[in-house]
Amino acid sequence: MSDAAPAVTLPAPVKLNLWLHITGRRSDGYHELETLFQLLDWGDQLTFVCNQSGHVGLAEPLAGVADSDNLILRAAAALRPFAPAQAGCTIALDKRAPMGGGLGGGSSDAATALVGLNALWQCGRSSAQLSAIGATLGADVPLFVEGHSAFAAGVGEQLTAATIEPRWYLVITPNCHVDTGEIFSHPELTRDSPASKIPALSTALGRNDCQAVVEQRYPEVAEARRWLDQFSPALMTGTGASVFAAFCDRQTAVETAAAVPKRWRAFVAPGVNESPLHSVMRNQKLLGCRQEA
Repeated sequence: MSDAAPAVTLPAPVKLNLWLHITGRRSDGYHELETLFQLLDWGDQLTFVCNQSGHVGLAEPLAGVADSDNLILRAAAALRPFAPAQAGCTIALDKRAPMGGGLGGGSSDAATALVGLNALWQCGRSSAQLSAIGATLGADVPLFVEGHSAFAAGVGEQLTAATIEPRWYLVITPNCHVDTGEIFSHPELTRDSPASKIPALSTALGRNDCQAVVEQRYPEVAEARRWLDQFSPALMTGTGASVFAAFCDRQTAVETAAAVPKRWRAFVAPGVNESPLHSVMRNQKLLGCRQEA
């Protein structure tokens, strides 16, 4: 590893939950769920400049997030035992995904840090090993590490790759921050949806068991969903606050986005089955670099 390694920029794509069913609550307080994750070709970007300082830091702090809570730095710390002693890196984050929007932006940042540093530091960890590390950081991190749209069960860590027909998505994020813990602890949350068998699961837009509680507690989420529902069936993703709708073509999605009230954030992106992180890694000949089986 040279003292002045070139900068490497990698994407951290967001996800949507095309449906989300809560099937039970475990004794440890976590919820059993089933969901369909759709990856999008849109999200944050991380730029890595590796060095031999033995230190990992952000080029700029992330507003409102202490370094001790930052998932990028926590991912790097979790990977350090497998890296050369002097391995270091400065990481610049181009933050595009709204925080607290149910899009998995923080988890995706952590996954990109794990996958990127694993290759750049030549740690030799396999995808399964990185997913296991990622699961200690957040339930959605393994999805982004594995890099494929997927059915998920358990607490979201049991993944089965899914192939979803191409669609364009308009995503709207109202100006509110939904507290995930508050939603999962709410007494009126549906927790008894029947479990499904993987072959029977649909890739069509379905229902989100968290949506009713979120819309009750955060009326602006309901308002955004009802507005979008005029143009195409709309659903909340994760525990919100973002809502989305699918369109058959980009033009219709973009035209609808142009009409979104200015008080809400909005973007249009295509759904993808393979993560753009993995596509870029492969194109830069980083994917699979010295990884163990």
